[in-house]
Amino acid sequence: MGEADDPTARRTDEESARRAVAAVWRIESARIVATLTRVVGDFGLAEDLAQEALAEALEQWPSAGVPRNPGAWLTAVAKRRAIDGWRRRERYDERLAAIAHDLEAEQREAADAAPWDPDRIDDDVLRLVFTACHPVLSREAQVALTLRVVGGLGSEEIASAFLVPTSTVQQRIVRAKKALADAGVPFEVPARDAFAARLAGVLAVVYLVFTEGHAASTGDRVLRADLAQEAMRLGRVLAALVPDEPEPHGLVALMELTAARFPARVDAAGDPVPLDRQDRTRWDRTLIAHGRGALEYAERAAARRDRGLGPYALQAVIAEAHAVAPSVEATDWPRIVRAYDALAEVAPSPVVALNRAVAVSMAPGPDGGPEAALAIVDALADDRRLRMSHLLPSVRGELLARLGRDAEARAEFEEAARLAGNDRERALLLAKAAARR
Repeated sequence: MGEADDPTARRTDEESARRAVAAVWRIESARIVATLTRVVGDFGLAEDLAQEALAEALEQWPSAGVPRNPGAWLTAVAKRRAIDGWRRRERYDERLAAIAHDLEAEQREAADAAPWDPDRIDDDVLRLVFTACHPVLSREAQVALTLRVVGGLGSEEIASAFLVPTSTVQQRIVRAKKALADAGVPFEVPARDAFAARLAGVLAVVYLVFTEGHAASTGDRVLRADLAQEAMRLGRVLAALVPDEPEPHGLVALMELTAARFPARVDAAGDPVPLDRQDRTRWDRTLIAHGRGALEYAERAAARRDRGLGPYALQAVIAEAHAVAPSVEATDWPRIVRAYDALAEVAPSPVVALNRAVAVSMAPGPDGGPEAALAIVDALADDRRLRMSHLLPSVRGELLARLGRDAEARAEFEEAARLAGNDRERALLLAKAAARR
């Protein structure tokens, strides 16, 4: 039997192609969909065309090999699909003819072009974000749709970020696409006087993309640095677009101060390293300096507008307290608790309350410590959203372990492992459970 007929080799080629397609989509999806949206003028159609191109890649790449510029290949295939669709509907107008005429030249140029510059933000990507965050959509729909097409996240990952069922996310995305199409929403960055209506949704999207990069909800990696870096780039562009608005700068500060810890967040095997065991000499001091500068800028901008800090800047205050501390024990925990108190006022959520409990557990004095924190956590036990997440039993397990209640701690860690979607995190939780036997 020849190599071409070897089923084992064929399966290997197919698996390699699937991995390549997944990697390209993770890195290039936002630019591909954004480019197609500009060409076809329809957000939903653009993503459908991109998915069809992915299917064609899975068919061709196992035998033909991965092209030198896979993103350009996928975009070209999707454009051809669009042309074929227009031809079938007898809509072959001058615009279509121009696209078809230029397609071969684009492919030749793309094949010889240097790889995409990761430090540059395409205008099309920014247009895509603002289109998905149009006021015609609810905030939940804005964030879900943009995480799907800009972050390249699957429905399960988005559901984990929202603490809602996967089916709910899927319905939101389908309805959002239809609503944008029905409303004829243009593919554009809005005029400056329309920024305010879109900015909160865009910031929420960027933050959730970063969050998924910082702590991947599914898969076998703790970090997805590609997503986190994309979020930081988008955040910097937004901050430059609205320099007088404090919250974009607060978000940039939060992301940079958090990303500074990435080099120490996983060990050589890719397993997560808890904060109290991280080698702080490996933290990125340049990112810390940039993040602190962005936070100072956000604080000055808020003062000029005679307003308090918003939720992203307050979280940046917390991240800064961690970033400048020489150890967990020397961290300014009272400052962190105060920041969480303020955050609970401007953006209350069960996750904020849970994180505040962790800070309380570390704070000195009669109002701090694990016993006080456990009472806070127990009061959150009936929250419907937290019951779907591994976070609540994970935190409760840590507090019970510190109180010496090992059997209860073990049960909580086992429950957290059952709920965890990330393989590495699940393994860590099971190891914690085993250590309490």
